[in-house]
This record gives sequence, C-alpha cells and structure tokens, in this order.
Amino acid sequence: MANSTDFELKEDVKIKHPKKYKVYILNDDYTTMDFVVDILISVFHKSYEQAESIMLEVHKSDRGLCGIYTYEIAQTKVIQVKKRAKESGFPLKAVMEEE
Repeated sequence: MANSTDFELKEDVKIKHPKKYKVYILNDDYTTMDFVVDILISVFHKSYEQAESIMLEVHKSDRGLCGIYTYEIAQTKVIQVKKRAKESGFPLKAVMEEE
C-alpha cells in the first residue's frame, strides 16, 4: 500500500533544450571598423583576432555571425549593441535569428 509521500518516477522524461538564436552584426556605411571590433570584444567577448575576422565578414558579406545564444542572452546582446552604437553616434545594428 502506497502512502501519501510515495511517488512514481517516469522513466521516459524528455528534456527539452531551449531554442538557440544566432546574433549577427549588420554592415552599414558609417560605423568604423574599429568600433565594430570593439563591440565584438566587449559585448561578445571575442579575441582581437576573432573580432577582426568577424568585422571583415561583416564588411564583405553585409553581416557577420557574432554568436549563438538562448533567447534572453541573444536579446540582451542586440540591445547592448544598439545602446553602445547610439551612445557613440553610429547606426550599427545587430539582429537575432532562430537557429
């Protein structure tokens, strides 16, 4: 006889991982390459070499992948880029897309 503190464990529990989002920086004709590199280092925690490589990708392909994150983190990164760009007088934008 089971008492009120007994419970049954389900063995077929499925763990659902959170969706991931890619964050891209978009190219524009006004933001300096140095500022883009600085954003990649300070917001996305890239090394100088990684930041320079992504910045060149943005310049050549009109956008560059900065990272893949959960929704909340991706959204925060996009907001940080917008805020820092606005404070510095640049039109730089970042966008997020579901992976």
